Amino acid sequence: MQQKILLVDDREDNLLSIESILEPSGYTFVKANSGREALKILLNEFDFALILMDVKMPNLNGFETASLIYQREKLKHIPIIFITANSYGDEHMFQGYMTGAVDYIYKPINPDLLRAKVGVFIDLYKKNHRLLVQEQKLVAINKNLELEVHERKASEETVRELNHKLLENIERLESANKDLDRFAFMASHDLQEPLRKILMFNDRLRYKYIDTIDDEVKMFISRIQQSGERMQALIKDILLFSKTSFEKQVFIESDLNSILSDVLTDLETEIFDNQVIVESSSLPFLLVNPVLIRPLFFNLIGNAIKYSRKDVQTKVKIYSEYSAGRNGNTGREVKNKYCRIFVEDNGIGFDQKYSEQIFGMFKRLHLHTQYEGTGIGLALCKKIVEEHNGFITARSRINEGSVFIISLPVNQPVERMAEA
Repeated sequence: MQQKILLVDDREDNLLSIESILEPSGYTFVKANSGREALKILLNEFDFALILMDVKMPNLNGFETASLIYQREKLKHIPIIFITANSYGDEHMFQGYMTGAVDYIYKPINPDLLRAKVGVFIDLYKKNHRLLVQEQKLVAINKNLELEVHERKASEETVRELNHKLLENIERLESANKDLDRFAFMASHDLQEPLRKILMFNDRLRYKYIDTIDDEVKMFISRIQQSGERMQALIKDILLFSKTSFEKQVFIESDLNSILSDVLTDLETEIFDNQVIVESSSLPFLLVNPVLIRPLFFNLIGNAIKYSRKDVQTKVKIYSEYSAGRNGNTGREVKNKYCRIFVEDNGIGFDQKYSEQIFGMFKRLHLHTQYEGTGIGLALCKKIVEEHNGFITARSRINEGSVFIISLPVNQPVERMAEA
C-alpha cells in the first residue's frame, strides 16, 4: 500500500516543491493551504503516515494546528515534522516539541535531507503498521482460543453430566434387571405348584375315565398334558436363567471332561433314540462354575440333536484349543489367554445373518410345532458364558451344520475364585 503524507503550507509553490522532491518515492500526497483546512481533512482521514507542516501560517500557525491535531485520540499516532525558514531559539524549539513535533526541517529545503528524514518516519510507520496488524491477528487468535477453551470446557461439562446420567441410568437398569430377575424367579417358582396339580389331575382324569370317554375328550386331555409339559419346561428354563443373575457365582477349578460326561449321561436316551455319534477330545481343567457349565453343554448338545437333518446321521464334535482370544464384538486381540471350546454339528444349520439374534431371549428361527423348545436355551448359554467373563459366537450354513464357539478366560478374577 502507498503511504499518505499530509502537506500543510499556505504557499502553493512550497507544496509543489516538497511534492516534487518526494514524488519519486511513490508516496500519496494530500495538500492543505492552512491549519484549518488541515483540520477539516483530518476529520475524515486518519491513515496518514506523516504530516509535513509549515510553522508560519496565517490564522493558525503550525504549533497551534499541531496542538489541535493531537487533542484527538485517533490522530496522536501521526508524527509531525515542522518546516520553517527561521532558526528558532531553544524556547521556540521546545514549544514545537511540546506540541508533539518529532523533528524540524529548515528552509531552503535540502532534498536529500528531506527524503532521508521522511524515509525514516515512513519506514517506522510501516513497521508500526505491521505490528498493529500482527497484534490484531494475535487478538483474533486469542479470542478464538478463548472461545475454543470455553467450548471445550462446556463440552467437557456436558460429557461429565451425560456420564453421570449414564451411570445413574446403568445403576437403575441393573437394579431393575435384578428386581425383574427376582420377580421372574419367584413367579416361576410359585407357578410350579399349581402346574403340578394341573398335570396330576389331568393324569387322574385320563387313567380313571380312559375307557369311558370318546376320542375327542382323549385328544383334549392329551393337549392339556402337552401344554402343561411345555409350560413346565419353560418355567424350568426361566428359573435357571433368572437364577444366574442374582446369585453370586464362585469359580472353582473343574474338569470339563467330567462335566461333559455327566451331561452326555443325562442325554443318553436322546442320543440312543436318534443314533447320534458324539466325538469329544480331551478338555482342560478350568476355573468355572460347574453348576452353570452343565446347562451350557446340555443346551448346546441338545440343540445339535434337536436340529438334526432327517436324512443324515447326526454327528456332534466337542473339542478345545487355547488362544490369545478375540473380542466377540470388535474382533480385536485381547491380552488375556482364552480356552475356546467348540461344539460342532452337521444339522440343519441357519443363515449366518441370524448369528447374533439367536442368542436373544425367546428368539426362535422355527415354529415350536416344528421343533420343541422354549426359546431361552441359547440366551441362557450367552448369559452363562458372560458370567464367566467370556463370550460365545456361532458360525453356520443352512443344511451344512453349525459350530458354537465358547471362549472362556483361563484366569478368572481372584475375588470370585474358590478352592475346589
